[in-house]
Amino acid sequence: MSPTKASTEPASRPASPPIPTVAIVGRPNVGKSTLFNRLTHTRAALVSDLPGLTRDRRDGEANFEGHVLRITDTAGLEEATRGSIADRMRQQTLAAIEMADLVLFVIDAKDGVTAADEAFGRIARQSGKPIVLVANKSEARSSAAGFYEAYKLGLGEPVAISAEHGEGLGDLMIDVLNALGLKPILRQKDPHAELAEEAVPEDEDTLRSHRPLRVAIVGRPNAGKSTLVNALLGEDRMITGPEPGLTRDSVSSDFEWKGRTVRLFDTAGLRRKAKITELAEKLSASDAVRAIRFAEVVVLLVDAEHPLEHQDLTIGQLATDEGRAFVIAVNKWDLIEDKQKRLKEIREMVAMSLAQVPGVAVVPVSALGESGLDKLMMAVFKAAETWNRRVSTADLNRWLAEALARHAPPASAGRRIKIRYVTQPSTRPPTFVAFCQKADDMPKSYLKYLTNSLRDAFGLPGVPIRFNLRKGENPFEKGWRRK
Repeated sequence: MSPTKASTEPASRPASPPIPTVAIVGRPNVGKSTLFNRLTHTRAALVSDLPGLTRDRRDGEANFEGHVLRITDTAGLEEATRGSIADRMRQQTLAAIEMADLVLFVIDAKDGVTAADEAFGRIARQSGKPIVLVANKSEARSSAAGFYEAYKLGLGEPVAISAEHGEGLGDLMIDVLNALGLKPILRQKDPHAELAEEAVPEDEDTLRSHRPLRVAIVGRPNAGKSTLVNALLGEDRMITGPEPGLTRDSVSSDFEWKGRTVRLFDTAGLRRKAKITELAEKLSASDAVRAIRFAEVVVLLVDAEHPLEHQDLTIGQLATDEGRAFVIAVNKWDLIEDKQKRLKEIREMVAMSLAQVPGVAVVPVSALGESGLDKLMMAVFKAAETWNRRVSTADLNRWLAEALARHAPPASAGRRIKIRYVTQPSTRPPTFVAFCQKADDMPKSYLKYLTNSLRDAFGLPGVPIRFNLRKGENPFEKGWRRK
C-alpha cells in the first residue's frame, strides 16, 4: 500500500475481533446435526437416523451471552477407503477441526463409548485444540452407563445434553465460553435511549407455558420419593417399599395439575460417595445428578423425624449450584405430634443451613396419606415463576440508586467504588450484572448486601440469584461511544 493511499484512510479504526469457530465432530448418527440446529436456531442441517446424511461442512452462527460464535456441522468421522465419498467426508471433518478454535466432541450416551469414539477421540486430542466432551441423548434412562463411560476418553468431564429435547444446552454453552476464554458480555446501551426491559420474545413465554414443567424429586434413600410421585400421579407407577435403593434410575412421568402439564423425575436416593459401592448405585447417583441438571424445579424430600442431615444439605447445595428453583417437602408429617413446633424448628434449620438461598418454601406433606400435595404443587409453580422472573432495567436502576443511598460502596485505595448501571441479561435463574469501577476490589460482603437487597425489593425468595460485577464501558461513563 502506498503512503499516499494510506494517508486517505481513517487514522485508527479498531479491527473487529475474529469470530470464534466451534466444530461439532463425532462418529455418524450421534446427533451432531440436531445439536447444530439447536445452537443456530435453524433447521439448516438435515436430521435422520440414517448415518452419513451430512456430507459437507455447514456453518451457522450462535449467539450466547453477548458473543457470536461460528458453529460448523461436520460429517461423521468414520474409517473409509481412500478416495471414497466417506473418505472425502472424513477429510472435510479433519479440515474443520484444523480451522476450529474449539471442538465439541459428541458421543451417544445411549450407545456408550464405542471403538470408533475412542479412535476419533485420539484424533481430536492430537489436534491440540480445546475440546468439550458432549454426552448427547442423555435424557434416556439407559444413558447413565454411557455418560459414566465417557470419562475414559480422556477428554475431560462430559456435559450431559439432549439436543433433541433442548436440555442441558445452557450448561454446554457456558462450558464453551469458558473453554474459549470468553466471559459473558452485554450489548452496549444507547445513553439517549430510555431504559427499558430486555424483553423475552413474545412467543417464548407461550412456548414455555405449553411445555411440561420439569420437576425432580430428590433426597436420601428411603425418604419416600417414589411414594410421593405415586401420590401425585394417582397411581402406583413406581415400585415402593421400606428397602433403601429400590429406585435404580431416574424415571419420568407426566401428569396434569390445574391445567398445566408437569413432568416428574423420581430419582435414586443420593448417598455420600463413600457409601456408594455397587456399580448400579454409582450409575443411579449420576442419573439423579443428571435429573437435577435437567430439572427446572428441584423438590428436596426430607424425613420429618430426621430432617436436613448432612446428605440433605449436600443435595440442596448441588441444586443451588446448578441454579435450579428449589422447594423442600417434609415427608411423613402425619407421624409428628407437635407439628407447629417441628415446622418452626425445620424452617430455622433451613434458614441457617441454606443461607445462600433465603426464603425457600418448606411444605409439610404425607406421601402415604396423600396430604399437603396441593400446597406442595402451589409452592413448585411459585418457585418456577420466580425462577423465570425478569425485572425491567428501569426498575433495577431505581433500586440501585436507593440501595447505594442506604449503604454506599466502600473505598478502595482512598477512592470510593462507583456502581453506575445494572441490568438483567438472563433468567432461569435470575442473573444480574452491574457495571462499576474497580470491580475486583469490591468486598464480597457488599456484593452480598446488594444481592439480598435486590432479592427483597423484587420478591425473589427461594431461588439462586447470580449477581456479577463487570469492569469496562457502560452507558453512563464519560466518553462512552456506541460501537
